[in-house]
Amino acid sequence: MLMSFNLLFPALLETLYMTFAASIIAGLIGLPLGFILFTTRKQGLLAEPTLNKILSFIINVLRSVPFIILLVAIIPFTRLVVGTTIGTTAAIVPLIVGSIPFIARIVEKALEEVPYGLTEAALSLGATPTQIMTKVLFPEALPGIIHGITLTVIAIISYSAMAGAVGGGGLGDLAIRYGYQRFDMTIMLETVVLLIILVQLIQMLGDSLASYFNRR
Repeated sequence: MLMSFNLLFPALLETLYMTFAASIIAGLIGLPLGFILFTTRKQGLLAEPTLNKILSFIINVLRSVPFIILLVAIIPFTRLVVGTTIGTTAAIVPLIVGSIPFIARIVEKALEEVPYGLTEAALSLGATPTQIMTKVLFPEALPGIIHGITLTVIAIISYSAMAGAVGGGGLGDLAIRYGYQRFDMTIMLETVVLLIILVQLIQMLGDSLASYFNRR
């Protein structure tokens, strides 16, 4: 039991580190990118169709690449950013790159759900595009954004486990090294249980936050 704890606890901390570091950084980039996608579309608040098409193409390309391939494909970029391609910090880079497109699309789709009448009303009152985005669109779309980001965080957990296959650390690495390679089914089962609990807690937190901010 003590041996299991000594293995599982550090691996859990590594998974939490990878997951939340990647989620926060990807969110900080993906959130404004989603607003740009929404507002630069044709007839948007800041219509720039050419920019919108370029961004959409790049995002669609990144979304179509399986994570395990992305993990290997951006090794030079990972080494450039963090100086290494092994370990939990190195695994954060592809986790961020793989998550940004999904968050951007989630934000864009959540903004599409906001009734256009609210934007029209704000425009008629003389609100600027910035005011409309921050005072109208973002508050109304926030529950949907939270739901979407919750799903992305859960996906990042699974991606972090996949990163363990190439030396990324965390619970995935532990499951492979001990559960699979050493045929230790106890470690394998405990790892799976921890991942399930982690996913359930994040889903519950996301649902609670979305309900709290739901203004409809």
